Amino acid sequence: MVYAIVKAGGRQEKVSVGDIVVTNKIEAKAGDTVELAALLLVDGEKVTTDAAALAKVKVTAEVVRDEKGPKVTILKYKNKTGYRKRQGHRQSLTRLKVTGIK
Repeated sequence: MVYAIVKAGGRQEKVSVGDIVVTNKIEAKAGDTVELAALLLVDGEKVTTDAAALAKVKVTAEVVRDEKGPKVTILKYKNKTGYRKRQGHRQSLTRLKVTGIK
């Protein structure tokens, strides 16, 4: 089985061909092809970590769609002063489908 550890959206993800990965927002439209930087490659029992060899490895992925993550509620409160602040956040995400590891 061939899989790779790639750097995608500020995190490291383990991917193989056909996997769907959700990462931080990538500036690309749906249907575009993006290339991810490989940090480690496993091909059967052969493990590649050499930077020179990994520079030749290409992990390609297709952008499926942009989406938003779950809502995170932030509450700030200070006792006896009447200070209350409520804020929400939804992270922008991109869904990718890995199409090839070469």
